[in-house]
Amino acid sequence: MADKRIFISFAMENKVLRDFLVGQKLNDSIDISFTDYSVKEPWSNSWKTNCRSRIKGCDGVIGIITNDTPAADGQLWELKCGYEEGVPTLLIHGYSSASDRLIKKPSEIAGKTICDWSVNNISTFLRGL
Repeated sequence: MADKRIFISFAMENKVLRDFLVGQKLNDSIDISFTDYSVKEPWSNSWKTNCRSRIKGCDGVIGIITNDTPAADGQLWELKCGYEEGVPTLLIHGYSSASDRLIKKPSEIAGKTICDWSVNNISTFLRGL
């Protein structure tokens, strides 16, 4: 299978989850390269332009969703951008415990399914790209 380029969208507070996803060996038959555009101040026009370009150049987006997501303006913008650009997007729960799951979804992901973080869910998404 050809190399798949995946944009990872996450709240800065969840950088360790992004690092874990990048380091996780998902499937030997899927070549993956990950990218993101994390910065602490995401609202300059050049950040938005460069981020949109990076997202458009990817085969898919994986959004790591946690209780930090509703306050993560940059992450919410990235996810909205991915949907606007028609880039296939997988939302995964950053944590497995019910108390760490997002109860009220922000408007940017309202109506979207958030899957469990599992090798099967992520591999299925990647194979479908």
